[in-house]
Amino acid sequence: MSVSIDELVNQVGNLPPLPQAAQKALSLIRDPKSNMSIVSEVLGKDQVLTSLILRMANSVYYGLTYPVTTVQQAAVVLGQSTIQSIILAASVAPYLERPIPGYGLDRGELWRHSIGIAAGARFVAEPYGREAAETAYHAGLLCDIGKLAFEFLLRKEQQKFSNWKNMSFEDLESKLFGVNHADLGGEIARRWRLADPLIAAIQFHHSPQLAGEHSLIASAVHLSDAAMMMMGVGIGIDGLQYSLNEFAIQKMEFTQNKMDELITKISVYVNEAEIFIGMKQ
Repeated sequence: MSVSIDELVNQVGNLPPLPQAAQKALSLIRDPKSNMSIVSEVLGKDQVLTSLILRMANSVYYGLTYPVTTVQQAAVVLGQSTIQSIILAASVAPYLERPIPGYGLDRGELWRHSIGIAAGARFVAEPYGREAAETAYHAGLLCDIGKLAFEFLLRKEQQKFSNWKNMSFEDLESKLFGVNHADLGGEIARRWRLADPLIAAIQFHHSPQLAGEHSLIASAVHLSDAAMMMMGVGIGIDGLQYSLNEFAIQKMEFTQNKMDELITKISVYVNEAEIFIGMKQ
């Protein structure tokens, strides 16, 4: 069965676009002519984003003397990169948080997997500069968004396919549909009008050597994805059918010690993120 990306995207019309306020705010953040005052005005019209941003700004982590009461004040405290991270995390959390039975993932597992990849990708990319680190975070958060589009079709097709448990989901998707979740995620990112480095990293996070000038970001996401698999978070019913890419290891000068450190950092971050988003009381 071969299905075009267009057909797949059309068949999953229930995958909504990013919320309007989030799209507008992300577009403004990328525009060098805009400023955080304009961004704050847009965000202030979205109750969910406003509450999360204020909550983050007033957290113990930032140790403020006086409470922050407006999005504009919060933007000064948090900075553009953190605001961008909150927007993306909050916008995709409702979709990533739901159960994904076609992949054998319970409620919240794909979200934990994605937020962990995001944090890990940022840690891996940090030595290469702040912009690379933040881009890697956002790419990691969204790298498995294609799974949401595939999930229902995959559930139906698995019933006909006897040998799928010996395959990675990437191979299974390609065999069944002629395209995998990474390619599909790249197309969704294009339709969401995300930046080119994000699109490339999402599309090539399993094969970062194909990401061209964005291979550093794709490699960071790939290594973090591997770390999450080693931790057993969000691995689903394909188990540990995941091969570590040699290009990514060399590109990021990665070692076993660095992987051990990465797993420790990710564990802490995922726990904190769950509390902020409200998945833990």
